[in-house]
Amino acid sequence: MSNTIYIGYYFKVKPLQPAVEILIAELGYAGFESFVETETGVTAYIQKEEWVDSILDNIYVLSNEEFEITYTFDEIEQVNWNAEWEKNFNPIIVDDLCSVRAPFHDKPNTKYDIVIEPKMSFGTGHHETTHMMIQHIMSNDFANKSVLDMGCGTAVLAILAEMKGANTIDAIDIDNWCYLNSIENAERNNCKFISVYEGDASLLVDKKYDIIIANINRNILLKDIVTYTKCLNKKGQLFLSGFYDNDITIIEEECNKHNLSLISKLERNSWVALQFKN
Repeated sequence: MSNTIYIGYYFKVKPLQPAVEILIAELGYAGFESFVETETGVTAYIQKEEWVDSILDNIYVLSNEEFEITYTFDEIEQVNWNAEWEKNFNPIIVDDLCSVRAPFHDKPNTKYDIVIEPKMSFGTGHHETTHMMIQHIMSNDFANKSVLDMGCGTAVLAILAEMKGANTIDAIDIDNWCYLNSIENAERNNCKFISVYEGDASLLVDKKYDIIIANINRNILLKDIVTYTKCLNKKGQLFLSGFYDNDITIIEEECNKHNLSLISKLERNSWVALQFKN
C-alpha cells in the first residue's frame, strides 16, 4: 500500500451530530475508505484511482439546510494510518459493560474489554450502528452458539460474540483491509473460535448459524436477507443494522417474507438495529 495515492477531504461540520454520522455513511457508499472524526468535523480518504470530480454529487447531507458543511481536499502520497488513529481514536464504553479501545489506551474496569487496531476498517464502536450491535450482543445469550458476523469490519462484534461464549464464529468482509484487520484483531484479543474470510454472501453455501449479525447497509441487507434466512438454524436470531429508522418498514417486510419476526429494536440518532427470530 505504500505507493497508493489517496485524496483526503477535510470536512468542517456545524452542528457536529448527527451530520457527521450521516456524512460518514454517505461517503462510505460513495467509495471513501477511511474516516477520522475531528473536533470540527471529519477527515475522509479515498484512493485516487476510485476518485472522480463528481464524487460528492450524491452526498445529500451537504445540501441539507440544517447543517453547515464546508470542505477542502488534497492529494496524499502516503497516510500513516496508525498515527492518524492514535491522534483521533478515543476509547468508548458501552453501558459500563463493554469497552473498545486501542492498544495504547489504559485498560478500563469493564466486564468485556476489546482491544483493536482499527486502521482503515469500519467498526470502532463510535458509530451508532456498531454501538447498538454491541448492546444487542451484550443483552442476548451467545453461549455455545454458532455465529456469523457479516460485514465484520474490525471484527469487534465477532470478538465480543466469542467473549460472550460463542464457540463457532465466521467473520466475513468484502474489503481486503477489513479482512486483514479482522485477523489481526482476533489474534490481538486471543480469540480461538473466529475464522475470517474475504468475500460476500456468496460464501454462505451450506452454512448454518444460530445467530447472524449483519451491520452493512440497507441495499445489501435487502438483497442478502434471503441468504441469511437459509443459513439460520431453527429458533435462530438475525441482528441487522446499518440503516435509518425510516428504513425499518422495508427491512421488516423483507424479513417477514422469509418467516422472520421482529422482536426488538434499538435506536440511536436516527440509526436503528433490529433483532429478528425465525
